[in-house]
Amino acid sequence: MNKFFYNISSGNPGELIIPSLASFLDGLCKIIPAALIFDVFNTMYLSFANPGTLMDTARLWIVSAVLIAWMPVQYLASGLAYSKTFTAAYAASARGRIALAEQLRKLPLGFLGSRDPGDLTTMMLSDYATVETTISHYVPQMISALAFPVIALLGLSFMNWQMALAMFIALPFSLLIVWLSNGLQLRLSQKHIEAKVDSASRLQEYLLGMREIKSHNLSGERFERLREAFARLMRESIKLEGMMGPVMMVAIAIMRSGLTLMVFLGAYLLAGGELTLPVFLLFLILGNRVFEPMTAVLINYAEIRYSVLSAERIMQIRHEKLLPGENEAPAGGSIGFDKVTFAYDNTDVLKEVSFIIPPRSITALVGPSGSGKSTITRLIARFWDVQQGRVLLDGRDIKEIDPENLLTRISMVFQDVYLFKDSIGNNIRVGKMSASQEEIEWAAKQARCHDFIMNLPQGYDTPVGEGGCTLSGGEKQRVSIARALLKDAPIVLLDEATASLDPENESQVQQAINALVSDKTVVIIAHRLRTVRKADNIIVLNQGRVVEQGTHEQLLARTGLYNRLWTLQQESAGWSMKAS
Repeated sequence: MNKFFYNISSGNPGELIIPSLASFLDGLCKIIPAALIFDVFNTMYLSFANPGTLMDTARLWIVSAVLIAWMPVQYLASGLAYSKTFTAAYAASARGRIALAEQLRKLPLGFLGSRDPGDLTTMMLSDYATVETTISHYVPQMISALAFPVIALLGLSFMNWQMALAMFIALPFSLLIVWLSNGLQLRLSQKHIEAKVDSASRLQEYLLGMREIKSHNLSGERFERLREAFARLMRESIKLEGMMGPVMMVAIAIMRSGLTLMVFLGAYLLAGGELTLPVFLLFLILGNRVFEPMTAVLINYAEIRYSVLSAERIMQIRHEKLLPGENEAPAGGSIGFDKVTFAYDNTDVLKEVSFIIPPRSITALVGPSGSGKSTITRLIARFWDVQQGRVLLDGRDIKEIDPENLLTRISMVFQDVYLFKDSIGNNIRVGKMSASQEEIEWAAKQARCHDFIMNLPQGYDTPVGEGGCTLSGGEKQRVSIARALLKDAPIVLLDEATASLDPENESQVQQAINALVSDKTVVIIAHRLRTVRKADNIIVLNQGRVVEQGTHEQLLARTGLYNRLWTLQQESAGWSMKAS
């Protein structure tokens, strides 16, 4: 039970105390009117049961007045319970989603790459919605269902222990059925979650691949994977509801059979003079009150068990270990690789790679596709940790440096730029969240994007759409460079920043890059070797190893891999397509 409350509250079970107490108080307040009504019936009954005895009308007036006065108290208690319960649920859900997003941001990219995107999307949205409903609805019901039967059994036993025993005698058998169904419930819930994750993944794949789906005529019902994913989700949903619903109905019927047994026993005792009518009526009224929250819990038991799995999935991510490191990043810009070996899924990408990049220098990484160029830049940024060897920053192993602090020293410009669904000004401000409008415009001018921004309908306040879909590739690249300029980090990593641009945009982006790399330690990946001819050092990679190093002129003189790549690019420059 402790684990349940810990997981369902995202690791903060103390937050459930106040809403649970408020809900329990609300339940107690609802019992008071039943006790007052019992007193009214008992007063009237004593008058009729004892001829010649005057009815205590003063008591009736007092009790009636208390009953009327209690109505606003009960209303306030219900309002308090509603407010505390739902406020706590929504607040816990909001904090939990933010904490989960922050955890995902800090985890290494290797972890994110190993998880299905649909799984993370389902967890962030659907699983937290399930947990939110459990906190706001099912936890208060469960508290009442656990507390009130105990209170009622103890209280009613003093009035008539036979009636109290009859009321609750079937409860253990009902709970036994629920307990025996836990294994089935767990299996059905796990399969349903798997089907839900798969359908979310296939839907995401369908939307992101819409261009390919249309071009290959795979749209509509012909996209079989999407259809089958939703069909599977439908089947698992029907199984979950269709198999667990009858089980819970049987458990409820057995539990409430105690009320029927109590009625028969009450009639027998009443006929024998061993039970008074007011006491019998009290058992009838309180019996329904006590079993009401228990019935609600059993009806929603499948949802409660389902939420347990959702909460456990969330907490598994929350407990994933972050990259270690506590020290601050050094102020310099020297980068070193010392016999670094790195693998993705047991496939070696880098093999004992060693080199040194001096501060305030430009180093180019070149080589065939798959040689490990992009991996080197991601290891510098510590998106992953190496399996063997060391990555050094100013001579210090970056495993000792706090990853968050390390990234303050690094700016990155990727080939595929992602812009957030926000204004173009706020997308530039990502580089420095506290930047003023003047600083944003300065960065935009340096990145050669101020002019096209001012031609947009709302200037810097113009929305750019999801992923920056309203801008061209060259425009997005320049916005990305403006971000890096605004950040002003001493180390700049450029990953094929001009690879897919037309000549005009390439010229604009190249000017922006020149402004960015001034007096910085720069690591640039390039397939177009002519763009790195003036680099201070060119590192040539092949099959995960460093095969050559030197300036452009030195490498051309060695007639090695770099020379062959350069020759091939020079020959392909005059290539053209023609009909045979």
